[in-house]
Amino acid sequence: MKSIIHVTALICASAFAFGSQANDAQDFYKGKNVTVIAGYAPGGGYDTTVRLLTRHMGKHIPGTPLLVPQNMPGAGSISAILYLYSAAPKDGSVAGIVSRAYAIEPLFAPDKARYDPKRFSTIGSTSREVSVGAVWHTTPFNSLSDLQERQIVLGATSGVDDTGRFPMVLKELTGAKIKVVTGYPGGNNILMAMETSEVEGRFGWSWGSVKSRSRQWLDEKKIWVIVQMALEKASDLPDVPNIMDFARNDLDRKAMELLFIPQAAAWPLIAPPGVPQDRLNALRRAFEATMRDKDFAADAARLQVEVDPVTGEEMDRIVARTAAFDQQVVDHAQKLTKLD
Repeated sequence: MKSIIHVTALICASAFAFGSQANDAQDFYKGKNVTVIAGYAPGGGYDTTVRLLTRHMGKHIPGTPLLVPQNMPGAGSISAILYLYSAAPKDGSVAGIVSRAYAIEPLFAPDKARYDPKRFSTIGSTSREVSVGAVWHTTPFNSLSDLQERQIVLGATSGVDDTGRFPMVLKELTGAKIKVVTGYPGGNNILMAMETSEVEGRFGWSWGSVKSRSRQWLDEKKIWVIVQMALEKASDLPDVPNIMDFARNDLDRKAMELLFIPQAAAWPLIAPPGVPQDRLNALRRAFEATMRDKDFAADAARLQVEVDPVTGEEMDRIVARTAAFDQQVVDHAQKLTKLD
């Protein structure tokens, strides 16, 4: 009888604590604005995802704050990551969607990525992803074998994100002739450069973003997808080769697992370290509720944004996995991705 009373008391205490936390979060968020940063320039997939979320997520946060999108491009979203880590308020009033590679950046560029990814307050990711390499239709490249004969010029936002790293992996594994031009503020800028023949393609491009933001180019055959860059192929690209097929040994495979595992949470919504737990819980549950929201789903479908959500808790496990690779694997991954 005493044990039953004890368990009942624990349940009541937990319910009281949860209710108290919810009330605290509601008091904090009521009447507030919450800034949601996109780590890249307007017009690309990150910007689209941030604006999609800010239209719907606020109503699921206790106190129904207004969510305000803000772009903060720079260095493959490193600028936004460092702002969230060091300068942004740590009270739950600022979050951001940044490069999916944020969890591995300190392993590759510790001088620039001066942060501990495990300390961020993870909220969720709208989807998982497969990256692809696509070329403009007027170029002489129709397959990977063509890259053995002639150098291709690719646009990239930075040498420390997918658009800069993934082409170098392909070059190292296959001997493809690749030149990467970095410095574009966002993916949309690379696409404009493709249209004007400033560059010939974009590798490390999210397949979901291709299908949503560049559907017309696909339908009109203005771009050709010639390679996939992920641990597993996309189900709707069965005949396009995957970079994993070119692994020469187990060390190659482990290094590529390290490089590609961030795609398991491809649009990471994170907040600064130290957000009070009640507010982080409120943001996580609001994110999950948004993913089930019919209006959100309809809006995502209209924009052709794929939704395959990942929880904040799952993101924490992905970050922990990236920290578990031994130094030999990290060193080899650095070698595979080194820009010329």
